[in-house]
Amino acid sequence: MAVYDRIKGVSRRDFFRVAGTYGLSSTMLAAGAFGGAMTAGNLASAAESTYTRRFSKEAKHTLKFGASGFNPQNLLIERAGALEFARDLEARTDGEIRVEFIGNNQLCGQLSCVEKTQQGITDIYAASTQNSAGGAPYLNVLDYAYMFPGRASQYHFLYSPESQRILRDPYEKRHGLKFLFSHCELRGIQLGLSWQDKPTVTKLEQLFGTKNRVTGTQLGRIAMEALNLNPVPVAWEETLDGLKQGLIDGAETWASAVAYANMSPVVSQSVDLKFFCGTEHTAMSASVFDSLGGDLQDAVLESAYWAQTHVQAANEAALVKTVGFSDPQLPNTIFAENNVRNAFLAEDQIKMAEEMCSPEFQPQLWEQWRDRLNKWAGGIDTYQEIYNIAREVDKDMLPENVEPRRWWKG
Repeated sequence: MAVYDRIKGVSRRDFFRVAGTYGLSSTMLAAGAFGGAMTAGNLASAAESTYTRRFSKEAKHTLKFGASGFNPQNLLIERAGALEFARDLEARTDGEIRVEFIGNNQLCGQLSCVEKTQQGITDIYAASTQNSAGGAPYLNVLDYAYMFPGRASQYHFLYSPESQRILRDPYEKRHGLKFLFSHCELRGIQLGLSWQDKPTVTKLEQLFGTKNRVTGTQLGRIAMEALNLNPVPVAWEETLDGLKQGLIDGAETWASAVAYANMSPVVSQSVDLKFFCGTEHTAMSASVFDSLGGDLQDAVLESAYWAQTHVQAANEAALVKTVGFSDPQLPNTIFAENNVRNAFLAEDQIKMAEEMCSPEFQPQLWEQWRDRLNKWAGGIDTYQEIYNIAREVDKDMLPENVEPRRWWKG
């Protein structure tokens, strides 16, 4: 039995029946914390206990948290930390802050969550920085090709006090949003069923000329065009059918997104191109944060730090034990059960891709966006500064070994 099977004992109908009694947030929090096989009955008991604890006192602040995609089925696949943050913040503030968590695209989706928070419809949101870049273009700063050599360098940057100056402060100043924490993976090309009977990709040139869905990132398109990957915008609801029917060759995203978004049945190969960030982040309205008292602001930051450390460990474990993104691939993982082959490219192939598309080797491709982002950041060289910080740790360092730091304390 796969790890994620423990939540399959509850039907969608039963889940929402429990949520109708105890509220969606209490039910989601209960489901996310479950330790054993779940049934409708023990989910109801856990939701009741969670509800009783959460409403034992009146909250001073109720924050609405809109999350794209997250539901009980995928909370244990891509470990992005949203529920853990909400749960910890409520406990840390002894109920003075209550978080109403609304996931599963019910309040907002990947492309709209950032805008809903900017508009004040939600107070906190979770979505990928790449899809959120449409509404908050400064998030493109994370998407220079091959700026991060591995997941360890991504976590190292997010923990770095320098991330406050380079990422967080400009993001807050320009878009009115406070970047809290993020999961970290690097994007590759997820090939559809038309590649099922083809050999596992080992050479970059095998991907040349393929047609691939692109997400909302503007910088990601630059890299894909330079790599001859023909980026095409395809609506999410059409992507799965496109991968199944061969209308597109693949889609650029990361491994755990394939697993949690139910793409695995229509993906045959997960090519680990590592060419730019896949970061499912959580952020909140800066004006809402500013409206909290000093102690509660400290609690938000501490809960964000705790969630970041949780994500760092939990997602690394889930990639291997739940998703199946490893070599050798573990049995009973989502990839193994759906016959998704991992294509981990050799270093010379990654180097070839880097030389074809990165700002270090192809600076002219990036000039317009680099100048724009540098201006928004107050004149610093955003690419070079993040590039340097990303190389303060060894490129082969295990991501779970990165030292956590409270980035806001300098």
